[in-house]
Amino acid sequence: MAASPVLVVAAHPDDEILGCGATAARMVREGRDLYFAIMGEGITSRHESRDVADTGQVSLLHRHAHAAAAKIGAKELLLYNLPDNRLDTVPLLDIVKLVEELVMKVKPAIIYTHHAGDLNVDHGLIHRAVLTATRPMAEQPVREVYAFEVPSSTEWAFQGVQPPFRPNVFVDVSATLEAKIAAMACYETEARKFPHPRSPEALRAIAMRWGSVAGCQAAEAIELIRSMRPKCDAL
Repeated sequence: MAASPVLVVAAHPDDEILGCGATAARMVREGRDLYFAIMGEGITSRHESRDVADTGQVSLLHRHAHAAAAKIGAKELLLYNLPDNRLDTVPLLDIVKLVEELVMKVKPAIIYTHHAGDLNVDHGLIHRAVLTATRPMAEQPVREVYAFEVPSSTEWAFQGVQPPFRPNVFVDVSATLEAKIAAMACYETEARKFPHPRSPEALRAIAMRWGSVAGCQAAEAIELIRSMRPKCDAL
């Protein structure tokens, strides 16, 4: 029996790699179909208004996203083009419906998404939309929901935005960390030089730090939000 698909729901291009790129690559190596869904277009918030944003920059960023997805081995990348860093201007119900459509299309058993306490407003809204869209009703295919950290957003909340990130699951990514680094390198406009958290050196250091917590060479830390056992499983 084939393993159920995995869906990563991210707010912006590069969040999917920063948050769980190495875990996603491991899932692919283990034979799962992996889908990346990126809800916001990215980059337009760097302009005074969305109307004057350079559409060529957005197109370039999306090409980078496709290249990064290929490095990880994703089966499909879905881009939704919601307004970058302006998701608080979009009715939450509209975002929820998009995620519900995603779930119906992919039928994932596992979803990875943002943490609710990130500094970035879009990250928190995507978290809320995913939880709403995956309410544990009888026909719901999603059995597990995990929240990841995004370097330069999760830790920069400095616990001033509640709740703080409290990882309780650690994925050994010793064999796939370099796939994450290579995928992030595709994002030429988003990667930064050390000591920025999105630099290759910092990403390796973060993975090594969590690896030291978990007892392996490198790990990604995630927070289990909910897990639903099938009715036939023993407790």
